[in-house]
Amino acid sequence: MMLPVNGVRVYLALGATDMRKSIDGLSILVSRQMQLDPFAGHLFGFCNRSRTI
Repeated sequence: MMLPVNGVRVYLALGATDMRKSIDGLSILVSRQMQLDPFAGHLFGFCNRSRTI
């Protein structure tokens, strides 16, 4: 089992995410929609419409 280091939070995006956005698009999604800093060292999880990734 892999556990995050103390102080690291794991955030999951609800709903389907367009996985064609690349890292730049996903970081914009984190900063604008989730209102979080994508460079703060936390982990963010996304899934596609069919929930395969």
